[in-house]
Order: sequence, then C-alpha cells, then structure tokens
Amino acid sequence: MRQKEASRSRGFTLIELMIVVAIIGVLAALAIVGVRSYIATAKTAEAKQIVGAITRSAITQYERDRDISQLLPATGVAAANTHVLCASAAPVPFNFADVQGRKYQPSGALGADFMSGSNLAGWQCLGFATAAPIYFQYSYQVGSGYLSQGLPGAPIPSGPEGFEAGARGDLDGDGLTCTLVRTGEVRAGEIVTSAVIFTNNDPD
Repeated sequence: MRQKEASRSRGFTLIELMIVVAIIGVLAALAIVGVRSYIATAKTAEAKQIVGAITRSAITQYERDRDISQLLPATGVAAANTHVLCASAAPVPFNFADVQGRKYQPSGALGADFMSGSNLAGWQCLGFATAAPIYFQYSYQVGSGYLSQGLPGAPIPSGPEGFEAGARGDLDGDGLTCTLVRTGEVRAGEIVTSAVIFTNNDPD
C-alpha cells in the first residue's frame, strides 16, 4: 500500500522536464516568427494604403479646374481653365537610410516633408500628408525617375504626362528593399492608372 502511495507522489523525471522545455522553446520560436511576419505585413499594408492615397490625390488634383493665371505669367495671354498634373514631390524622408530598419516621424513644419512644394508642385499641390510615423520612403514622380523602371511587370508611364506613386522600405535593415508602385498617365484628357499596386520583396 505504501509503495503505491509513493509512486503516486513521484514527480516528473529529468527527461520529461527536458521534453516539456523543448516543446515550449519550439512554440516560442514559432510565435516570435509569426509575430514578426504579422508586423511586417501590417507595415506593408499601410504602405499600400498610402500609395493608393497618393494616387487618388494626383487624380483629384488633375481633375480640378485651375485658372490659367496659376500656370502662365501675366503676358496678356487668354486661355480657358485647364487640367495639369502636380509636378514631382521630394521623397519623404529625403534620405532612404532614415527608414532602414527604423521608423521616421514626418515633420509638420511648413516646407518640410509632406508640407513641401507649392500650389502646382509637390505634396502641397497633391494635398497629401500624414502625421503618423512611417516605415517607408514615399515618392511622387512625374515624367521620369520612376521606381517602376526596375520593378518586374510594372507598366512604366510614357511621356511627360505620366506619373508614379511609390514606396521603398527596408523593414529589418538587412539591405533587401521592398518596393511598391502604382502608375498612371493622361490619355485623351483622362487619367488611366494601373489596376493594382506592383510590388517586389513583399513580406506577405
């Protein structure tokens, strides 16, 4: 009787404890990988939303009726209202290293980051800005200098009335750049954009 009670009160063996610790270690490792993947996916989803928003801003500003006096010097030339694309914007942040493995807080000062440009050029013309920290470098290019030139499958805008909204990031700072672009161009007075956002090295 005493022998049975003793066997019941016996604890785990060292081997059993080692097996439990190993299982917990494997589960923890899988959890860490899963969380990192989830965070990277969330950051990339944010970049896709911002690239889409920049594209919509470009379309909205193009469709506005702008007075010709905004476009030409006062030389006595008369013309009807016209539609123009906003000219290119400076990348935000200007230095790509500022988003390599880190986040960047855009400045709200006039003339800086998303507050730069004029009524015909840059971010002020687009009317786009975000005050939240960003993990990608965002760009808006018109006529040339497109990120899509090195992106397989992405259509490259042709002519001076083509534009591109883009994002570049290096979320873990390992030198592998994730690029997202959406392109568009003016055809017969209407803006036609790519149906999807093209990307490479997507953490998804």
